[in-house]
Amino acid sequence: MKIDVRRCVRSGLAASVLLAAVFPTPFAFAETVKIAVIEPLSGSAAASGQAMFKHFQTVADIANRGKWAGEHTFQVDALDNKGSPQEALVQLKTAIDHGYRYIGQGVGSGVALALLDAINKYNERNPGKEVIFLNYAAQDPDMTNSKCSFWHFRFDANTDMRLEALTTFMEKDSNLKKLYLIHQNYAYGHQNQRAMKEYIKRKRPDVQIVGDDLHPLAQVKDFTPYVAKIKASGADTIYTGNWGNDFALLVRALKESGVAVNIYNGWVSSIGISTVMGESGVDRVKSISSWHVNNETFSGKDIVETHKKKFNEDYIVPGIYNTVAVLGQAIRNAKTAEPSKVAGAMEGMKIKGLNGEIEMRAADHQMQQPLYVMGWVKTNGKDVKYDQENTGFGWKTNQKFDTWVASQPTSCQMKRPGK
Repeated sequence: MKIDVRRCVRSGLAASVLLAAVFPTPFAFAETVKIAVIEPLSGSAAASGQAMFKHFQTVADIANRGKWAGEHTFQVDALDNKGSPQEALVQLKTAIDHGYRYIGQGVGSGVALALLDAINKYNERNPGKEVIFLNYAAQDPDMTNSKCSFWHFRFDANTDMRLEALTTFMEKDSNLKKLYLIHQNYAYGHQNQRAMKEYIKRKRPDVQIVGDDLHPLAQVKDFTPYVAKIKASGADTIYTGNWGNDFALLVRALKESGVAVNIYNGWVSSIGISTVMGESGVDRVKSISSWHVNNETFSGKDIVETHKKKFNEDYIVPGIYNTVAVLGQAIRNAKTAEPSKVAGAMEGMKIKGLNGEIEMRAADHQMQQPLYVMGWVKTNGKDVKYDQENTGFGWKTNQKFDTWVASQPTSCQMKRPGK
């Protein structure tokens, strides 16, 4: 899928003009809430970025039909950051210049940190014209701790929250004795590396860490040399925060090398991974997520089916649904789409998300929510009804953790406008 960014922006402007022409004075209070999704639409992470945009399109359509934002409607357009923080800043300027006051992003904490800094500086220089950063997948904990911002809201669990829950599960794994760590060499990978070392030492001091690798993000084409090191280490288990092609290629190399180890992963919600894993991941691969469709009530199955029918792809990213749901309710509560007022309305909000009751914590703008440890298994038509990528395999809940289990303290010292 190739998206013409200029066409997206032009169509957004045309839609706004058309709305004003068709709905004059009687509907003057209704606004088009324009969201610019700045993701990699080309390059090695394009599959992840394009999937995020499609997710947003599906949820925005559902939200508009259901009037989640009252008479206001959502318009979502995509801008290509090519996986680069520098290019993301160029696209941010383009979005702001064309009137977008809500910025969505999730693929890559390095990009997210660059956007956060730029948005803070822009808002400080342009009071009354602020923009809000809607973060639905970038997990670096610093973004809701030392780098927290009134203008940033994270709708996914951060790395520390995920690993608090995951290591609580791993604590009871009797097969875990020798652990190998492998991560992407950037902010998110570093945070995964740090948190796993810290948490597993606290909960399972008997576990040996027998390897600890960092590799370039989205540049390794063949993980066979890393797999050779894993085999030589005698590891029985791998933990990796890898996502996208980096996870898929790692799993492929393990499979082709015949290295049968258990794998724990912090972010497996990427297009293409399921196809690569196939049967080789059954009862070996486990991941942590805030939702999956084979949950205890199959909450979200209607969205999954709608998305599949529209794009012939799986809906797998819960943060996007929760982003639009919270934003819509905040606009209704604030009775305006003005970002400064909407931001205030989102603080402390509690609503029902895909995964149960969720809360946007006012102290740091970090979503508080239940988490799932899930295992890769064959579908059975009962508790595992939905597969991934037509493989016949899908995710099964191994354990659901209540919100309080993974909740973390924050060092955030929030600076609010006018204070």
